[in-house]
Amino acid sequence: MRSISPLRLVILSIVSALSIAGCTGSGTSGTAPSTPVSGGTLTFGINDSPSCFDIHVTSADVAAEIQRNVVDSLVSEDSGHKFRPWLATAWTVADDLRSYTFTLRKDVTFTDGAPFDAAAVKANFDHIVAPATKSQYARNLLGPYTGTDVIDDHTVRVDFSAPFAPFLQAASTPYLGFYSPRALATGADKLCAGGPADIGSGPFVFTEYTKGQSAVMTRNPNYRWAPEGAAHQGPAYLNSLVFRILPEDATRVGALTSGQVDIARAIPPIQVRTVEASSNLTVTRVDQPGLTYGIHLNTAAAPLDDERVRRAIQQGVDVAQDVQTVYFGQYKRAWGPLSPTTASYAATVENSWRYDPRAAGRLLDEAGWTGRDSAGFRTRDGRRLSLFWPALPEASTRDQRNLLDQAVQADLAKIGVEVQHPHLTAGEYNARVASGDFQLFSVSWARSEADLLRLFFHSANIPPAGQNVSHLRDPQVDGWTATGAATTDQHLRDQVYRDTQQRVLETGAMVPLYVLAAVDGSSRRVHGQKFDPNGWLQFYDAWKA
Repeated sequence: MRSISPLRLVILSIVSALSIAGCTGSGTSGTAPSTPVSGGTLTFGINDSPSCFDIHVTSADVAAEIQRNVVDSLVSEDSGHKFRPWLATAWTVADDLRSYTFTLRKDVTFTDGAPFDAAAVKANFDHIVAPATKSQYARNLLGPYTGTDVIDDHTVRVDFSAPFAPFLQAASTPYLGFYSPRALATGADKLCAGGPADIGSGPFVFTEYTKGQSAVMTRNPNYRWAPEGAAHQGPAYLNSLVFRILPEDATRVGALTSGQVDIARAIPPIQVRTVEASSNLTVTRVDQPGLTYGIHLNTAAAPLDDERVRRAIQQGVDVAQDVQTVYFGQYKRAWGPLSPTTASYAATVENSWRYDPRAAGRLLDEAGWTGRDSAGFRTRDGRRLSLFWPALPEASTRDQRNLLDQAVQADLAKIGVEVQHPHLTAGEYNARVASGDFQLFSVSWARSEADLLRLFFHSANIPPAGQNVSHLRDPQVDGWTATGAATTDQHLRDQVYRDTQQRVLETGAMVPLYVLAAVDGSSRRVHGQKFDPNGWLQFYDAWKA
């Protein structure tokens, strides 16, 4: 049996305290009717707020989840990862995958009265790729985009310089959703601020934003173009939808159990049983697809430019124990860069590497880090083996990652590696990312498309151009991910993405930690809300008893 370290005892005491703080009384609920009811306000307690709401600019999950209620997309992705009509009624894909032609609905209008048409599609996609937009993610979703051709008012062709198979999935996400062309022309600089400036064609209108407190949506009474497969057509059932920003776990769970919010995101694992024990509440848990939360090792920064050091870091982290200690089985430990619910996930990564501090020590010895200083950390040529790992502002920390990160630091200290993990301002953090001035970097990403491997590990996407924070330059990975992006052959995609996942681990470019999961608590009075393929809640079909 493994002994529990002092740090893990501290972690257990902290999460236990959170559990006690979050336990409050529950309200009562009536019997739910058998058919949907129109009207009312649904309040959703969320654990974070975006610094920018413009989905063409930001990469934040929370912005995409909120803005999904405001902006529509060309197509939708169903639970079986099939694409269905939405703002486009039909589409054809060129044999060479270099162009996609869409037939658009003729009855769609933005909430400012502007028509949705081919010109609107072009205006939005061109806005995304414009250098002035400074897109952090949507630009990469468009891949080798060369332009949009307006064939007629309701026919549009999107062109690429190379075959680009992931485009349909990208086009289903909020990040490639549509703002009114008038809003883009006269107030694009206001979209980040949220509120009435964010004008889309979605089922809700973004009517008010109070920074750090709440975002308020009201029903779009003219909505008649829900995606194929929605539970109903016409306007949303809810009169209004309120996102309350409650970053403190105890406060958020307390708001749920006391009835101040109808749904609470990210129930802390230690408090799941408390919520489940209430007859008025229920907990829903869904493993999310995409990039698992893990530590990316900067392969271009000394001392991690030595593969032996990277592999030592990988083998020096007791992932299974750390994840179990912090998350009590609610989140699964990760084995590779992709979540098991992601298309082309490779089960071959499971058990392909393990915690082995002795092997890690031998690798560090081989790399020349054989000395020890007065604090017990390894040295070479009189210099301490120290790694810099930037952290976001503490208020932006989710899923109790600060506790998990502390466990990782403690593991690495045992093999003689110092890890500095300070909280930085958002500006300092972003500057470090852009310049590559770090050794370790932690990130996760929700998306149901394995093309994430290209975004995070292809050498063309090293920051500031993209998301390759490991700065990996591997010809095999570049070739495999380029092949995956250029084919719809699922067998071939599975093969090249399997090889990529294995190669990322073999090179020590990443230490996967846990699989993202949406663990949400909700009142039993709430019905019809559902998770989209990314694990984000959708409220178009939601109603309250």
